[in-house]
Amino acid sequence: MIREANQKDSINLTALSIQVWLHTYATDGVRKELSSFVFTEFTKEKFLSYINNPDYRILVAIKKTHLVGYIMLNLKSYWKDESNGFEIEKLYVQEHFQGTGLGRKLLSEVIKRYGDVFWLSTWVENKAGIGFYKHFGFVDVGRLEFRLGESETAENRVLVFKGE
Repeated sequence: MIREANQKDSINLTALSIQVWLHTYATDGVRKELSSFVFTEFTKEKFLSYINNPDYRILVAIKKTHLVGYIMLNLKSYWKDESNGFEIEKLYVQEHFQGTGLGRKLLSEVIKRYGDVFWLSTWVENKAGIGFYKHFGFVDVGRLEFRLGESETAENRVLVFKGE
C-alpha cells in the first residue's frame, strides 16, 4: 500500500532513512562526517516538519504494518527553472525490497498524483540507483556538488524525468 505520510510515520522514516543512506553512501565504512550527517539530517523532528510543510509531500510504502520505502518531494525546488519540474529529494527503499518493483510503484504514484516532470540528484558512485533511474526514463542533464559537513563535497548527477 502507498499512502501519504502522517505524523506517526516520522520515527520509522528516520530509522529507514539512516539504514538506507548508510548502506548506499557509507561504502567504505562509517566515519565522523557520515555519522554527523545522518544524525543531523534524519530526525523525527525534521520529518515532522516536512510532513507539516505544504511544499513537501512524502508517500510511504507499507507492507502489512511495516514501512519499507518512501519518496519525498519538494514541490518548490527546481533544477535551473520550472521546466524541469519539482524535485524528488529522496527515494529510499529498504534493501530487502529493492528489485521488487517498489521504487517504480512509488515513482508511478508520484506521476499519478503530482505530474510527470521532475528531477533528482544522486551520488556518482550510486551505480545501482543511476541505472534504475535511467531504466525508468530519467535523462542525465548535469551535476551538483553535494555538501557533506562544512568542508566536504561529493559529485552528484542530476537526472530529469519528463513524461512516461
